[in-house]
Amino acid sequence: MPKRFQNYIDGRWVDAISGKTFENRNPANWDEVIGTFPLSSKEEVDQAVKAARRAFESWRLVPAPKRGDIMKKAGDILTARKEEIAKQMTREMGKVLLETRGDVQEGIDTAYYGASEARRLFGHTVPSELPNKFNMAMRVPIGVAAIITPWNFPMAIPTWKIFPALVCGNTVVFKPASDTPATATTLVEILLEAGVPPGVINIAHGSGREVGNRLVEHPDVDLVSFTGSTMVGKRISEVASNTLKRVSLELGGKNAQIVMDDANLDLALEGVLWGAFGTTGQRCTATSRLIVHEKVYDKFVSMVVDHAKKLRLGDGLKDNVDVGPCINEGQRKTVDEYVQIGKGEGAKVLAGGKMAVGDGLAKGWFYEPTVLGDVTPQMRVAREEIFGPVLSVIKIKSLEEAIAVSNNTTYGLSSSIYTQDINNAYIAIRDIKAGITYVNSPTIGAEAHMPFGGVKETGNGHREGGWTVYEFYTEWKAVYVDYSGKLQRAQIDNAE
Repeated sequence: MPKRFQNYIDGRWVDAISGKTFENRNPANWDEVIGTFPLSSKEEVDQAVKAARRAFESWRLVPAPKRGDIMKKAGDILTARKEEIAKQMTREMGKVLLETRGDVQEGIDTAYYGASEARRLFGHTVPSELPNKFNMAMRVPIGVAAIITPWNFPMAIPTWKIFPALVCGNTVVFKPASDTPATATTLVEILLEAGVPPGVINIAHGSGREVGNRLVEHPDVDLVSFTGSTMVGKRISEVASNTLKRVSLELGGKNAQIVMDDANLDLALEGVLWGAFGTTGQRCTATSRLIVHEKVYDKFVSMVVDHAKKLRLGDGLKDNVDVGPCINEGQRKTVDEYVQIGKGEGAKVLAGGKMAVGDGLAKGWFYEPTVLGDVTPQMRVAREEIFGPVLSVIKIKSLEEAIAVSNNTTYGLSSSIYTQDINNAYIAIRDIKAGITYVNSPTIGAEAHMPFGGVKETGNGHREGGWTVYEFYTEWKAVYVDYSGKLQRAQIDNAE
């Protein structure tokens, strides 16, 4: 029998009030039911927010280094359970075991980094313009944080958000993607084992329409961190503005890898195969466009096509598999629709281009790694996020043209250039409009201690990861201590 999971609200594991549930299935074998989960409604959200609001009053007073100690312990538990969690994640969302191990490792890295940041929530001291007066600015927690996460990194992305939120003294209501609720539940269990008190962390499973919307509109939620589509992000920003919530949005991408005529082509090949087809192309940083200099275009595209055709599809738990399934039937359908759109626009299918239903694949949502040639910058497949194993190849004549094509999208998350000319590399770093630029490496590969996020319609200016995310989860409070023993009227007296 499939395992029955519950919400965790106010220190208790509970079913949905309605008793309704939804199933979590393996995208590599849709017959396999991993578990059933509560289909929550606004009532569960209200209970969770109420619990988090109450718990905030005591949690905010726990010394930050003590909160950091809990994150350290969570990292230790994640380390001990890494292989178990990785296998669970592969069953749940499909990417190969090598990648799910990396997903868990990113959570481990984030835990240990958060533990150290708990001792570095630095403020500022500045001189006063008046005698016998002390000025400082300090960072304080904000309140209840709504954490809404996607399915493609079901451990890493929640830890990017939840660990800093807790370290800073906020409490959390966690709404994970309904495609990956089991890994999310495991994370909450680990935080409880590590010592997070009841009410400080809550998880409510269910749909974005019910659970997500209620969290965003709830008057007692102080800040929202969301990773997902740009369309949904815009809606969240609109709704949250009614209560002036602080909102962090990490949204879509249409990332490009530029390959110049002086590039190390073997290295660039490894990069584009990993960037385009790792996680089945289901990353916001996935390499969706390949921009190649005309002098090496034919040779390099031939290399890419030859190797893309050799990538092995299948269950990510098997050792010989390179690419797993799409997350669900709807996503595979979307991928195929984009391939048909590309063909209709004049793109040529050089590899893949169809659903994969061979031996061992019939029960999963597999799509062949696809390379589209003869793509022009104006085509939809060169401008819109596909979120699948589809690579659009564009020919250019110069670095300036390459950068212009790279910037020719409403997104601006990640970017990459392969060149051995240091001058060209720095020009690309300067001129590409993206939150992340890699030189001689693919568009994927973010590290936990660096800022993560993008420009344009990829987000709203906040960053995850690194030291910058701790700015999002804290407020600045200015403090003045006057020990002069008399009234000092700032600019009024200072001007005399």
